[in-house]
Amino acid sequence: MIIIGGGIGGSAILKLLVESGWFHVEGVVDIHEDAPALKQAEKFRIAIGTDYRELPKTVDIVFNVTGDDDLTQRLRRYYPPRTVIIPGSVANIFVRLMDEKEHYINRLSNESHKGSIIFNSIDEGMVGIDLDNHINFINRSAARMLSVKQGEAIGRHIHELISMSELPRIIETGRTELNRELELKDGSKIVTSRFPMIDETGELIGAFAVFKGITEVVSLAEEITDLKEIQTMLQAIIQSSDDAISVVDEKGNGLLVNPAYTRITGLEMEQVIGRPASADISEGESMHFKALQTRKPVRGVNLKVGPAKREVIVNVAPIIVDNQLKGSVGVIHDTTEIRSLMKELDRARSIIRTLESKYTFDDIIGLSPEMQLSLQQAKLAAQTLVTVLLRGESGTGKELFAHAIHSASERQFNKFVRVNCAAVSSEQLDAELFGYEEGATIEHRTGAKRGLLEEANNGSIFLDEIGELSPQIQSKLLRVLQEHETMRIGGTKPIPVNVRVIASTNANMEKALLDGTFREDLYYRLNRMPILIPPLRSRKQDIPRIVDRLLLKLNQEYGRNVENVSEKALQFLKMYDWPGNVRELENILSRSMIFMQMNDKTMTEEHIPLNMLKAKEAKNEVVIPASAPLQEQLETVERGILHRALEEAKGNKSKTAKQLQISLRTLYYKLEKFGLL
Repeated sequence: MIIIGGGIGGSAILKLLVESGWFHVEGVVDIHEDAPALKQAEKFRIAIGTDYRELPKTVDIVFNVTGDDDLTQRLRRYYPPRTVIIPGSVANIFVRLMDEKEHYINRLSNESHKGSIIFNSIDEGMVGIDLDNHINFINRSAARMLSVKQGEAIGRHIHELISMSELPRIIETGRTELNRELELKDGSKIVTSRFPMIDETGELIGAFAVFKGITEVVSLAEEITDLKEIQTMLQAIIQSSDDAISVVDEKGNGLLVNPAYTRITGLEMEQVIGRPASADISEGESMHFKALQTRKPVRGVNLKVGPAKREVIVNVAPIIVDNQLKGSVGVIHDTTEIRSLMKELDRARSIIRTLESKYTFDDIIGLSPEMQLSLQQAKLAAQTLVTVLLRGESGTGKELFAHAIHSASERQFNKFVRVNCAAVSSEQLDAELFGYEEGATIEHRTGAKRGLLEEANNGSIFLDEIGELSPQIQSKLLRVLQEHETMRIGGTKPIPVNVRVIASTNANMEKALLDGTFREDLYYRLNRMPILIPPLRSRKQDIPRIVDRLLLKLNQEYGRNVENVSEKALQFLKMYDWPGNVRELENILSRSMIFMQMNDKTMTEEHIPLNMLKAKEAKNEVVIPASAPLQEQLETVERGILHRALEEAKGNKSKTAKQLQISLRTLYYKLEKFGLL
């Protein structure tokens, strides 16, 4: 053969011809000396050239893969009639056929390899014979049990390996035999099942046996016995459970219910067993059918069951074994019990806790001297393990300081747990802080629980509203601070803990000490590093920076793009006393943003609710912060005078202007300036 054209097509044909081993390639020709096929031919030691006339004419086949039809005609005139000239189009077909052949060979080889892997992975021994009783396949497990190599067993007569084998009889009778005992040469016994092999045309082509050692069969029998014991135990557990349980099969027919089920639904077993799962439903649809259809659990569905239409909440889950649906199991809770549980859950959720801190000192805004002092004290506290007591009014940012202290301490990569001591009852807080052992009380009858102090081990715990602790919890917390150990409810063994306590309060702790509601020894333990966080009214120069930061947060929450607050609006914000501190400021800004247009970029005094200023002005008081600039103090006084005069004149602007001895035009200007119009 000669290949004319050394491009991609020529390379492909050359590779196929050489690898097949069926053809002799005399040479490869291309006008370009650097053609890929020429370089490939040199590796195979095949002659190359730039002109086909340089190669012998006595060849059987010439492949023209240049795509030049005129060249094909010239080749037919040049070579003898017996030489077959194959043009490029036919050559391409040839290449595709060879590729398909390789593809199917590889695919068949892969499938055969997969089958061999599966065949040899089975624990049971498998042996097959042909019609002449010679072994034509044997898996690894069978070779192991028969003490023979797989390769040596193929082709041998079955009786050479298993002298008492009955496989030849299966070929004679064509019948299946199950679970027959057989003794091997070494005296060991197996249990075997024999089957005829029939092809797709119905012809008998051999027989095969599947067998397992008696020892393994006995082990399986013992497992079955154990399973029966487990089944008996599970039935006893289900029968004694206080939760109503119902089980249905894969078709949705009742299989099992327990006494609690009949008590809640008012239905007897014979009214449910063998009947569709919807038999107990008074209002709604059966969740068993839904779980069977979707193969997914269904939880927290409200239904009414039984003749009394009892309100219940249902949880149903499918029973899937080895990826096969076997049925579903449902647990029914009486709504009365669920409501009690939900109340406990709400109490638990009110304890805000996370396992990492969110803020650092960079998130705390404050340029006022008072705030700078608090920040310096907090940064100093972060470098030690001293107990910190954060004091300040509600909304001043005590929790923000707690986060920052933890983030700047050497424990920053350990847990940070937050607890609101005023959010739940004393009993619930006791269980959450210190944990409990199984069966400690009726409420804690199932399972033990780690306390938050244990969870915060090697980290920090933030106890918000520390002044709300009951005397009992105060005593237990004092032990944690003094002895560095905690005790679970119902426990007898102290648990060592290494936890840094950061507490906060807005209560008058000194008054609590005098009243006897807070222990002195605990107070002095907590008060080793007191940090007073100033209220917003004493650091109004920080308001513009705080507003900028809050706008970023609120823009994300409400999907807005408010860029700034006008100067006049800022003046309004600075005039207010902010009894709710930064939290109240955030509330006012969020209310203002809600009423803004979606495309508004600047928050003005028109957006800010003026009724926020009523707290002091309703008493005809004018609050002038001493640290405010002179101009701001003068404007505050002027605004208070205008507001008071308007109230006395009952909103009559002419009367107000006359009383203040200014023109009506000047009055309107000032009212507009201070947002009183």
